[in-house]
Amino acid sequence: MTLLSRTDKSLLGRWWWTVDRGMLALLLSIIAFGVVLVASASPPVAERIGTGEYHFIIRHLILLLPALVIMFGLSLCDTKMVWRVALCVLAGGLLAMLMVLAFGTEVKGATRWLPVFGFSLQPSEFVKPAFIVVAAWLIARQKEVPSFAGQKWAFGLYGVVLTLLLLQPDLGMSVVVSGCFLGIIFLAGLRLRLVTALLALAIGGLALAYFCFPHVQSRIDRFIDPSSGDTFQVEKSLDAFKNGGLFGTGAGQGTVKLDIPDAHADFIFSVAGEELGLLFVLVMVLLYAAVIVRGFNRVMDSDNVFAVLATGGLLIMFGGQTLIHMGSSLAMLPTKGMTLPFISYGGSSLLSMGMAMGFVLSLTRRQARSGIARGSLSLKPVRASA
Repeated sequence: MTLLSRTDKSLLGRWWWTVDRGMLALLLSIIAFGVVLVASASPPVAERIGTGEYHFIIRHLILLLPALVIMFGLSLCDTKMVWRVALCVLAGGLLAMLMVLAFGTEVKGATRWLPVFGFSLQPSEFVKPAFIVVAAWLIARQKEVPSFAGQKWAFGLYGVVLTLLLLQPDLGMSVVVSGCFLGIIFLAGLRLRLVTALLALAIGGLALAYFCFPHVQSRIDRFIDPSSGDTFQVEKSLDAFKNGGLFGTGAGQGTVKLDIPDAHADFIFSVAGEELGLLFVLVMVLLYAAVIVRGFNRVMDSDNVFAVLATGGLLIMFGGQTLIHMGSSLAMLPTKGMTLPFISYGGSSLLSMGMAMGFVLSLTRRQARSGIARGSLSLKPVRASA
């Protein structure tokens, strides 16, 4: 890359001198840690279900390559191409979610996956970042053309996505999507009553889910009162952190992880705590925090409303999933099968995060900007023509 001068006008040259290389380095570091942790956590799980010892790490590496290609490819796009790609992905994802309800594979009481070429595809993972980008564009478009009912379209689309998620059911994904949409509305400076209404709807939805979905009620009850049900995974997760101490037992040397059923996916943070210790766990937390802070700091230099809203929503998604995964592993939140971005095993999650952070890298590329948050409280409408 040192061969690319600042006067290089090629696509790759313009990309190199405008992309946030610091964020790219942080993401690649997280991805590298993920490979190490999946390689360490997955063999006991693979042996327990009767597959080859390296079954999960091989599949993880196979899907990691297209995830990196997607992230790099999308980071080359301009803002217009970003929302067009997101619109296509959203349309295909919603159709796939409908197919899931009819032909999907049921796992642990939920129907969220479609079998594709030997892999299980979770369409909602792709709908999530695509919805964020499209909703951001709709709201930003209305700021440019007041007669365009972007807010109504965005709320309607949110209702469709939320309904399909609850039919699966997938409460965790519903919470993440709702949080991202609420964040977009807040960043857009829409009327307080809209923000309040959506927040009330989210709280009401959680209360309704508690009474309508037995598995949700069970998880919340066990979180409030551990003696009310089986808390084996959470207890083992906490034991893993205790066993790891400050410096950890060493990569591959953990013993508590052998008893955690989903150590390679939903509880991989526990494996990190046991084998690499508290210091490494803090490094992981700082890496995730640095990505989020850099992203917001970078986009605050933009006068493009769409870029600000989309990037904000995607970073909230990235941080929200991280918080839920870590909080569940530490018994600070009710248990939820949420992957740790770029670290947990999970093909759909890996590809989806590659797409999401590719969007972020594209939307935060340096351009001639006057800034919307520094020195000014007003947003300049984006020219996001079709």
